[in-house]
Amino acid sequence: MNKAGYISVIILLTLGWSSCNKVGGNADLSEAVIEFDTIKHDFGEIPFDGDGMMEFVFTNTGTVPLLVTHVKSTCGCTIPEWSREPVKAGEKGTIQVSYDTHRVGVFNKSIYVYSNANNGVQRLSISGKVSSASLE
Repeated sequence: MNKAGYISVIILLTLGWSSCNKVGGNADLSEAVIEFDTIKHDFGEIPFDGDGMMEFVFTNTGTVPLLVTHVKSTCGCTIPEWSREPVKAGEKGTIQVSYDTHRVGVFNKSIYVYSNANNGVQRLSISGKVSSASLE
């Protein structure tokens, strides 16, 4: 190999080594972390047309704002509501879940919470039994 070839190899190795050090040395460890007070709620027995509301409370235990980007339920009978505003580090947020109590019988539904948190998609669940309407 000639002199220009050696110089080219040395330059490439130096650039590659220095870029690896910069990535590792300057990595931003800041991240959002979502932690729920509870991830499951059992309504027990609910009367027909009763209160099927549940509020799940979470805390951003990370160091940067947490943004809940999407909340998805497994069925149209379960409707989630949440704030589209970022939750600052150390602060709390809520996800309200409403179950349609016009459907008689046992239910077990999942709600998936998508966010920028490092701990991934969170699964919440609600369960219970809607009793039949009285015939008075």
